[in-house]
Amino acid sequence: ERPSSTRGVDSTLRRPRVKLRQVRLLEFVEQNYVTLKRSNPEFPILIRECSGVQARLWARYDFGKETSVSVENMSADQVAKALQTLAQSKP
Repeated sequence: ERPSSTRGVDSTLRRPRVKLRQVRLLEFVEQNYVTLKRSNPEFPILIRECSGVQARLWARYDFGKETSVSVENMSADQVAKALQTLAQSKP
């Protein structure tokens, strides 16, 4: 079963961004993007492939507040849990 982070997102979260540079993060996108988007069709999700930067997951909340976590060397499940944590946090 997929982590609950791919089912629905807290209403204070406005836009998650993922910067990829590893095959493991691409695996997360391949496994979770469709489910996440179907659960949140109006929710903008930004995914970028980058080189020369640390892999990070950003979350933008109400009033433009942002927070980020490193997802460097994380498995797809660990990235999903990090997204879930960001989605549930209150900045």
